[in-house]
Amino acid sequence: MELDVTAPTSRDSFGARQSLSVGDTRHEVFRLDAVTGSERLPYSLKILLENLLRTEDGANITADHVRALAGWDPSAEPSTEIQFTPGRVVMQDFTGVPCVVDLATMREAVTELGGDPAKVNPLAPAELVIDHSVIADVFGRPDAFERNVDLEYERNKERYQFLRWGQSAFDEFKVVPPGTGIVHQVNIEHLARVVMTRGGQAYPDTLVGTDSHTTMVNGLGVLGWGVGGIEAEAAMLGQPVSMLIPRVVGFKLDGELPPGATATDLVLTITEMLRQHGVVGKFVEFYGVGVSAVPLANRATIGNMSPEFGSTCAIFPIDGETVEYLRFTGRSAEQVALVEAYAKEQGLWHDPESEPAYSETLSLDLGTVVPSIAGPKRPQDRIALTDAKPAFRGSLADYVGHGVTGGEDRKAGVPQQEKPFGADSPVDEAAAESFPASDAPSHDTKDNGAGAPAHALSAAEGAGDRPSNPTRVTVDGASFELDHGAVAIAAITSCTNTSNPSVMIGAALLAKKAVEKGLSRKPWVKTTLAPGSKVVMDYYERAGLLPYLEKLGFHLVGYGCTTCIGNSGPLQEEISAAVNDADLAVVSVLSGNRNFEGRINPDIKMNYLASPPLVVAYALAGSMDKDITTEPLGTGTDGEPVYLSDIWPSPQEIQDVVASAISSEMFTTDYADVFAGDDRWRSLPTPTGNTFEWDASSTYVRKPPYFEGMAAEPSPVEDIAGARVLALLGDSVTTDHISPAGAIKQDSPAGRYLTEHGVERKDFNSYGSRRGNHEVMIRGTFANIRLRNLLLDGVQGGFTRDFLSGGEQTTIYDAAVHYAEEGVPLVVLAGKEYGSGSSRDWAAKGTSLLGVRAVVAESFERIHRSNLIGMGVLPLQFPAGETASSLGLNGTETFDISGITALYDGDTPRTVAVTATREDGSTVEFDAVVRIDTPGEADYYRNGGIMQYVLRKMIQR
Repeated sequence: MELDVTAPTSRDSFGARQSLSVGDTRHEVFRLDAVTGSERLPYSLKILLENLLRTEDGANITADHVRALAGWDPSAEPSTEIQFTPGRVVMQDFTGVPCVVDLATMREAVTELGGDPAKVNPLAPAELVIDHSVIADVFGRPDAFERNVDLEYERNKERYQFLRWGQSAFDEFKVVPPGTGIVHQVNIEHLARVVMTRGGQAYPDTLVGTDSHTTMVNGLGVLGWGVGGIEAEAAMLGQPVSMLIPRVVGFKLDGELPPGATATDLVLTITEMLRQHGVVGKFVEFYGVGVSAVPLANRATIGNMSPEFGSTCAIFPIDGETVEYLRFTGRSAEQVALVEAYAKEQGLWHDPESEPAYSETLSLDLGTVVPSIAGPKRPQDRIALTDAKPAFRGSLADYVGHGVTGGEDRKAGVPQQEKPFGADSPVDEAAAESFPASDAPSHDTKDNGAGAPAHALSAAEGAGDRPSNPTRVTVDGASFELDHGAVAIAAITSCTNTSNPSVMIGAALLAKKAVEKGLSRKPWVKTTLAPGSKVVMDYYERAGLLPYLEKLGFHLVGYGCTTCIGNSGPLQEEISAAVNDADLAVVSVLSGNRNFEGRINPDIKMNYLASPPLVVAYALAGSMDKDITTEPLGTGTDGEPVYLSDIWPSPQEIQDVVASAISSEMFTTDYADVFAGDDRWRSLPTPTGNTFEWDASSTYVRKPPYFEGMAAEPSPVEDIAGARVLALLGDSVTTDHISPAGAIKQDSPAGRYLTEHGVERKDFNSYGSRRGNHEVMIRGTFANIRLRNLLLDGVQGGFTRDFLSGGEQTTIYDAAVHYAEEGVPLVVLAGKEYGSGSSRDWAAKGTSLLGVRAVVAESFERIHRSNLIGMGVLPLQFPAGETASSLGLNGTETFDISGITALYDGDTPRTVAVTATREDGSTVEFDAVVRIDTPGEADYYRNGGIMQYVLRKMIQR
């Protein structure tokens, strides 16, 4: 077969263009060994090198860029900018809808500026999976899935019609309909190519995705990471991603996981290690002889958690395990053969004995991993399962205002004996309860995830007495007591773990053993099962394990993110009322990747990540104030206590079921017509035409104002004068705090907007589902119920002080409107890791539309910093070692920022001068570091944002 002469042309300064024949097909490839120094590069940088060789155009990508990457100095700090051109874009619907809204708006803007709207069209394959919209309203009953999907379509009909229009209006844009799976699981099981073919060329599969957990595909050896929707739009339109050649951290693996430890425990351990080491903005790459002992599903689980430890990616190289997974998941024989041949030809095949050059290295003996959970508010806060109870007690004071009232004496059903997890004989209860003070867990007192200092319990409080407020509740005729620590939600959910057969089968086998012993879930636990793809339900059915999960209340509620994204649905009314009336600190336990404050459910203060088997175990135990490794989970039908060790499945039991119940045919059948959808999807009325007809009455999809009044040339960049502080925030403020995805409160600005537009409370849906309506999202920016704006004392939620009205308390939205009316620009002051978490473009869009011109923080997470620039907001960093507090700033000052104008002249200043003027006229002056890190980012900022930059480039063609 001949090569396609329409393939993109590279200048090929290194003579790397050659051919590779696989079977009867000949592909054009760009050989890495044509460049001196390529053989010493880490796997991930080899992929970037190939990308530069193939896209070298002499302008954006030059031979000097290739030489710089081939001559990479592992010890150097990143300083050389390169342009990475991803092969494809993947999206989920929360971020994908506003992305398509923006593209539709750009078509109209191009027309108004005299350009061709047809140019606004994806130039790279773009695939969107609708997975973030299903809510677990109905649970614990056989029809839960059908009812939830019906409700999903009722709520989201406008959004889905809009996406169906986009699928027909834009080339290279495909949509995976609702009820199919979670984007990252669908990606690894079906969408990922590993090696792409296009225009006669074969090259490594690379991508960016509008979700931070896009990195799950790194487990397949595919280089990709999460970006904001605005960056994804640019990539779809042919704009390369501007980046600095990164530092690469090598993570060496040895040994094998011990019995009792799961992939979830492994990933929580790695997350803790890498977050402590510090890998923000770096690539992480796994190597060593232990790599071959890590199944592909476990690799994907590790890659998935990359945002939680802060790295850009967390990649495994291609090897025999990769190829076998592709074959097993139904990829064609031709594709599997191409992947293996290409990887071996290009030096991308993993050699367990080699050690490439790395900037830094860590290592882990897999045999040291122990059962773990993480919480109550951050994924990196790992807790050994044996320490879960005292750690919970140590954190409780942060969430409870009640005094201590004799913890253990208030508990009903104190066990008579305890048996350690994995032990054969019971031990004395008193000895297990009364550990010495020196063994009490330590707790981080630096921050609470949203800005206020944390306060650890004393060792005595952690070990014995604790706050307690037992509250009697009656639900469906059953009466019981709820107290702090009650497990209100136990959810098998999220792409992280539901793609992994070993932990999913492990959960089902544990459920089977529990049911056979006569155990049941506690009546206050909302139990949900939301797999990442239909394949999971296929192998549950084939193994005969589903009835046991359902017996414990784990009925299928949907194929989607559900609980992990905040779509946990409401608690039962009686339980919700009791929790709020008694101000109980109840918990959720979920097999997810995110447990930030206010994310999971508005009634739940403390959230813990755990493996699917442990999710089932905690549903049986019913409380985080129980040591499930030593205390009984319940009493069996024989009257004897049942311990976790009695029902924990062995690795061999799990493997036997995996081998007998999962087949390649399941994947080929379930993905045979993945873009077609069910009758609900196919019967949706679909608009037509190259431009979208906006419905002025829609509360879901509205034309955003980004391009209103935009000229063909950018206006001069201006300094900031007389700015006021909209919010003063502490450490670890996440994009969930800035742009919540969960429930909309009725009395919030967004809730009032919807009510004024005739939407009933039951139809509010979530912030995430309404991201196509900027009016809702502006009002929801900084509206997280757990946000702590330190301009106010002891107040949580989206509130601030309006200094134009004497400093009175009001909502952040209402204050921003008032400031805008008076022409007053705004700034935000923050601590460390500002914008960590999801790659949420609305965290930047909302910030910009509120009138915020600059954010001054101690440090930024990568994606949010980039998104701020993409929306024309200037990210600034306090001088090293300084904070708002150390500089004496309390947020009541007026801010002037000078030196920004240099950007208009083509320079990017290293610092700008900040003057904060207090109410008494005194000033604080400091030089803030400008976090515009690349020339490409400077271009975006000069144009007012990335979309404006791309639009102007289009009309110049």
